Amino acid sequence: MGHYHRGVQADEPVTILTVAREAGVSKTTASDALRGSGRVSERTRETVVAVAERLGYVPNGSARHLRKASTGTIGLHVPEVLTRSAYYMSFVFGVVEQAARHDYDVTLITAGQRRARPPRVDGLVLGDPLGGDPVVESLMATGLPAVTCERFPGARQADGVVWSEHALMLARLLDHLRSAGSVRPGLIVAGDESDWAASVHRGYQEWCGRNGVPPLVRRVSFDATGEEVRAAARALLGTGGGTPRTAGDALSAGGGTLGARDGLPMDALVCAPAGAATEVAPLLREAGGGVLLASCVDSAATRMADPPITAIDLRPREAGASCAELLFELLSGAAQPGTERVHPIELEIRASTTPRP
Repeated sequence: MGHYHRGVQADEPVTILTVAREAGVSKTTASDALRGSGRVSERTRETVVAVAERLGYVPNGSARHLRKASTGTIGLHVPEVLTRSAYYMSFVFGVVEQAARHDYDVTLITAGQRRARPPRVDGLVLGDPLGGDPVVESLMATGLPAVTCERFPGARQADGVVWSEHALMLARLLDHLRSAGSVRPGLIVAGDESDWAASVHRGYQEWCGRNGVPPLVRRVSFDATGEEVRAAARALLGTGGGTPRTAGDALSAGGGTLGARDGLPMDALVCAPAGAATEVAPLLREAGGGVLLASCVDSAATRMADPPITAIDLRPREAGASCAELLFELLSGAAQPGTERVHPIELEIRASTTPRP
């Protein structure tokens, strides 16, 4: 605890009154000195700060928030389906860790909560908000400062956005697949209610257009089950089972007919939804193992797969921390409403896309 003077006992809790007594000033002066406010000389301020550091004084968080008319809490909401994913857990930890650095708590706002009034929080972090989600719509209508991870596809816009260049990264992934020998990559992707999924789909379509490749796409729901993902893969492979009734069910506009029937069978598959690549890997092996496989969401499962699966690392923990930090900057006035920041993501090339001889 340090060396005490003026009769401070070793087991005495260190309060602002303790600091004031040790520094020989009033409680108000000590408080003003530590807050950097009030009429306090620089010499007195330095003395009080030095005493506080020596005693190990830590300001009471509740008192600090009370002075700032703050709840000391931020709210966090993510699509309910993400609560089952490793990506979600990492994102949440990033938000919580950054909030702790600001002496804030985090409360999770779920779809099951019915509120007659806004949540008692200072601001909101909304992870990958879905267009048409009534919970997101109601939260954004509260007027509370809000930061989204990816843009919100709805009419309202958040005060801050942390987003990644998913279309650009997907193009890099497709270029890699082409260099590995692929001439007809396919894509399994969720609908455009998510800005992330829409960006991935757009990046794929643009790449196909630039390279003269007929698109080969299967859309699945945002919360697709393993069976739905496997059915999509069967449809793209043209192996029956999950083959759609019409080519339009599986292909984007201008895509032609499906799979091997157009003379250009799918030779690489990019799975956008989290966990989809590991779901379809056994199916691809059963089909002969000639299809390269990649995921738009990295995870422990893709890293530990046999063979390990090439994937885009979205760095969710860092994304969560960036969203929380931007929210705190908005709350303090260090950032202005409308601020957007790019969160870097990375391509991890692994054995599942080993170039063909």
